[in-house]
Amino acid sequence: MHNQGLGSWIHRRRIKSADQTALISGDDRLSYGEFAERVDRLANAFDARGIRSGDRVAYLGENHPAFLETLFACGVLGAIFVPLNTRLAAPEIAFALTDSGSRILVHAASLTDLAVRGSAGTQVVQRMRVADAAVPTADTGPTGLLVEDLDAVILGAPATHRDENVSLDDPALILYTSGTTGQPKGALLTHGNMTWNSFNVLVDYDFVSSDVALMIAPMFHVASLGMGVLPTLLKGGSVVLEPRFEPGRTLHLIEQHHATVISGVPTTYQLLCEHPDWDSTDISSLHKLTCGGSAVPVRVLEAYEKRGLAFSGGYGLTETAPGATSLAPHKSREKAGSAGLPHFFTDVRIVDETGTEVPDGEVGEIQISGPNVIREYWNRAEATADSYAGNVWFRSGDMGYTDEHGYLFISDRLKDMIISGGENIYPAEIELAISELEAVASVAVIGVPDEKWGEVPCAVVTVRDGFNLEADDIQAHLGDRLARYKIPKRVVIVAEMPRTASGKIRKADLRQEHAS
Repeated sequence: MHNQGLGSWIHRRRIKSADQTALISGDDRLSYGEFAERVDRLANAFDARGIRSGDRVAYLGENHPAFLETLFACGVLGAIFVPLNTRLAAPEIAFALTDSGSRILVHAASLTDLAVRGSAGTQVVQRMRVADAAVPTADTGPTGLLVEDLDAVILGAPATHRDENVSLDDPALILYTSGTTGQPKGALLTHGNMTWNSFNVLVDYDFVSSDVALMIAPMFHVASLGMGVLPTLLKGGSVVLEPRFEPGRTLHLIEQHHATVISGVPTTYQLLCEHPDWDSTDISSLHKLTCGGSAVPVRVLEAYEKRGLAFSGGYGLTETAPGATSLAPHKSREKAGSAGLPHFFTDVRIVDETGTEVPDGEVGEIQISGPNVIREYWNRAEATADSYAGNVWFRSGDMGYTDEHGYLFISDRLKDMIISGGENIYPAEIELAISELEAVASVAVIGVPDEKWGEVPCAVVTVRDGFNLEADDIQAHLGDRLARYKIPKRVVIVAEMPRTASGKIRKADLRQEHAS
């Protein structure tokens, strides 16, 4: 085959396992043979509408087979797939569409209003609607824009398979990072980035062809796509697509489909083990639980250990497709709080402000190198240049250290580090200590202005249902655990944390709200 990229994967799977189940969505199932035919038809439809190698096609919607059909159809042609976060506002959608120069927008029918407003004034010349479970909004977009239903487009196109020249060095996706300052940057991920990341996952997480991966995190984030969906499809397993996370339904789906793989952030797993159906649900099929974003609280580890389960932790970025390190389940206790060792085909180092590698135990910037790391940002030459050391090492902007065995521990984002009276304070250390309290549901530590010290730590905490917790309880708990300058000068109890679509706490929002 001439196509060496993602666009050949489903066709190659059709040759090997045409009758095996590839995708499950609600009551619908697609075999690899059926999946490959729909991908081929959509690729031919895109070609008939003028999409060529290097052109951009955007997708706006929750987890749905159409997301993957669009991704792989773009890969067949050598076009670039641009997944959009469904939580973005219309101006943010417009920015991504304009910046990427996307010509076609595939979107959920239920998000028609957002798609109409977001695509107005951009280079988008056509929208394709995906029928989803929600009630669609009225389509009142510009009359000059071609609007079609995706299923009709697919069924009306020829099923012939195309074999275009696509290399591993060719761009596959543009994923917009949620930058805290300025406009988001488009991370340009190649077919090679996504392929080598999948190899890392297969080696370090032992994916097999019998795996059933339940995807409860949105695929428009690279963690869900890169660490769950693509490795499963590469091995010929089955992917269960769930449009959004709901703990009770997730437990039901694990039991119904005998899921072997789930992925999430610590909050995901906490909500599952605290659900009333936790003890009565058969989760014996599970044997791969991957978790990123932050360390798993000890009480959550214990809840899963009682069911015979352990976590594979890890650390990564959009720019690393996304895996950089992984922590094996059998090390989850011994190396609690660690993000693990570098992935098999990836290298990680810790450097000081001069770019010199530091000894074990010393905090510095985490830098990453490997075939899974992006080469550039889309149309951002200056940002690209600023993000690399010696054109080899990607500068993560995260702070961390390694222990004597090479295990990585994340201290914090460089931008999240608090400097109080000349002392560097890493919020992750304080958050881990506060999360030891059984009553704590979630915690975020931010820096707030202080006349004497410049800035001081402030802890924002949510409390578990049925528990009582006061600010004094938290400060008393930390008294024997942390240096005095690290103990938050303020503790704020809130009902709910602002979160991203992947479940991460939005610290920028907390700073804005609690800075005064």
